[in-house]
Amino acid sequence: MDISMDMAQQAAVAEGVLIVKKDIGWTSHDVVVKVRGFLGGIKVGHAGTLDPAATGVLPVLVGRATRVAEYLVDWDKEYRAVLRLGETTDTQDATGRVMAQNDSVVVSEADLRDVIAQFRGLQQQLPPMYSAVKVGGRPLYKAARAGETVERAARAVVIHELEILAIDGRDVTLSVVCSKGTYIRTLCADIGQVLGVGGHLFALERRRVGPLSIDQAVTVDQIAAQAVIGTLRDHLIPLDQVLDRLPALVVTDEQAQRVLHGGAVCPMGIGQLPSSPKPISVRLKDEGGRLLAIGTHDVRTAGLIKIHKVLGEIETIN
Repeated sequence: MDISMDMAQQAAVAEGVLIVKKDIGWTSHDVVVKVRGFLGGIKVGHAGTLDPAATGVLPVLVGRATRVAEYLVDWDKEYRAVLRLGETTDTQDATGRVMAQNDSVVVSEADLRDVIAQFRGLQQQLPPMYSAVKVGGRPLYKAARAGETVERAARAVVIHELEILAIDGRDVTLSVVCSKGTYIRTLCADIGQVLGVGGHLFALERRRVGPLSIDQAVTVDQIAAQAVIGTLRDHLIPLDQVLDRLPALVVTDEQAQRVLHGGAVCPMGIGQLPSSPKPISVRLKDEGGRLLAIGTHDVRTAGLIKIHKVLGEIETIN
């Protein structure tokens, strides 16, 4: 569908986060390009890549929302995954070459549940060769395509929840809630390995990214239709709402001007922030409730909030 928007329509879109329900076969970049085309070239990005074979929630960032991607990728994620036992592949998912196969594999439900329990909580996970993780400045997938195996270090991830939803022969449907950086295909391969029968990720749907749920998601075709009739703005989540997990501090009008120019401030309420030895990200808002910036509070900076991202417009402050 070839869609363009006139300037009036573009102005009505403003900015925010779209919860897109990605179809199978699309890359995350494909979705961004499509949405950008619907919006007439407005800046568009995404947070948290989904593989082409995966479906589900892809947060698409519109306008100044592209500046907050780093805060969204830290969110936990929820997946529905199908683990196929008795079959291993070189990519750990259904897109790869089958390395070993046993169609007659039998695993008792009790054994399966015992092994699944071992993968809850803090885990050390080895990044797969077919991934964008860089070793020595080179993405692992490039080495894998060249037939190389690169030594890489395991990474700490957290599996908050891991439950069996259904068992259908060799296919086990799992519900997974995990920290950022978790590879579900590696989780499936590791479960198969511990069971002694092998396994790979057969299908994957991302159900949630932080507070962004698949129940709120719209398809690319729905976005196209909404863009035509000028109602796409109804599906955009405002920046302040997206970032509401960050503590908010209100600044005076004078401090607001300083914030919008990137200057550090010491607003009221700073003493009520959670005590932490690590820097804390906070939202800075003016007295009218408008989001101005994201700042960083560090106990070593004598109560100052340093500006990390300016999100407001200078001319909007009276």
